Amino acid sequence: MNRTVRVGAVIALTSLALAACGGGSSASDAGGDGKTLYIGTDLPLQGAPKDASDATNKLIQLYLDKIGSKAGAYTIKLRIYDDSTAAKGSWDDAQCAKNGAAHVAATDEIAVMGAFNSGCAKILVPILNQDPTGPMLMVSHANTNPGLTKTWEPGEPEKYAPSGKRSFGRVILSDDFQGSATAKYASEKLGVKKIYVLNDNQTYGQGVAKSLVDAAPKYGIEVVGNEAWDGKQSNYTALFNKIKATNPDMVYLSGIYDNNGGQLVKDKVSVLGDNTKVKLMAPDGFSGFPEMDKLPQGEGMYLTFAGQPTDAAVAAGGAAADLLNEYKAKYGAYPASSYALYGVAAMQVLLAAVEKSDGTRKGATDAVFSGTGITIPADTSILGDEIKIDPASGDPIGGKVSYLQLTGGTEKFLEAQTVSAS
Repeated sequence: MNRTVRVGAVIALTSLALAACGGGSSASDAGGDGKTLYIGTDLPLQGAPKDASDATNKLIQLYLDKIGSKAGAYTIKLRIYDDSTAAKGSWDDAQCAKNGAAHVAATDEIAVMGAFNSGCAKILVPILNQDPTGPMLMVSHANTNPGLTKTWEPGEPEKYAPSGKRSFGRVILSDDFQGSATAKYASEKLGVKKIYVLNDNQTYGQGVAKSLVDAAPKYGIEVVGNEAWDGKQSNYTALFNKIKATNPDMVYLSGIYDNNGGQLVKDKVSVLGDNTKVKLMAPDGFSGFPEMDKLPQGEGMYLTFAGQPTDAAVAAGGAAADLLNEYKAKYGAYPASSYALYGVAAMQVLLAAVEKSDGTRKGATDAVFSGTGITIPADTSILGDEIKIDPASGDPIGGKVSYLQLTGGTEKFLEAQTVSAS
């Protein structure tokens, strides 16, 4: 999944990609005056992530409507791309590559908001980075894998900037912070001494698991197991019987709910007992899925979110609460995922970059990755806190990790930890 696609491959994929993205249009759609530009969103619109992705697109559009769809002198329109397939029911590596080609080929598109999955981002980013008119900027609301911006696995993050210039940023903390915060909370608040870690063998799950395993000893937690689960298994009874022999205080599911997470949760409870007996915890890859929240076996499960969840944002008031309440009034419920609000935060960064630019892809990228970069002041930030993107890395300078618990089918906010990522 972590492969670089050369420009030649990008061009070869273009005709397929335009048909696949579901939002393709030509430069003539911009009216020919150079004042209307598109920003693409690249999200999985099929399978388990569909509700979260739909909510993100809708909330971004609602925000654009509120501000008159303007970024300085430019009018901004959304172009929606789907990086999933019906057969897979989640993001697909070939589809991510096709979308990357389509973004580059759409000459009226200045930047991209996404992706949702870090594995998809690792395919998209090098394609956009090699755009001969760019690099083409991408800012994510949800990609938390550390290697996208910092030294992590071999060749990272350099392999995502083959042009020699960075073009990927994010508004959410990376997994190394989430893993460490999980270990701290499990030890200090939940009294965990022994933990068994399962990961889904994907980029995101492996990254969170690594950061948790590395941090656990600092908080007096023994990692009694760390292995991958197979998302294609019909059940995990044998796996949890093996785990039972290690007598853990907690099982940690490091991955995404799409990878048969529901069955995993059911079998954990069936073998190890409910979540008051052996605690169950997962990162935000399990957050924002209505099916997950409604699982009786999920009751009492702890979750982390690398940001501020929707209910906390509503309770805090301000611009976020106003936008979320407008969304609820229009669609009958709050967004299915807390990542939706971070989609708007990523869009704010992109709009600021466009406003600061000369209307070109290179100009938008330079606005983020040169000089003082992009800062969204607290009084205009949709998050209620200053959003400052480090021009050297593309990472946010500071953020929050929130702790949630599934209670009565709802992800109840417990508390948040402020983290300095500078």
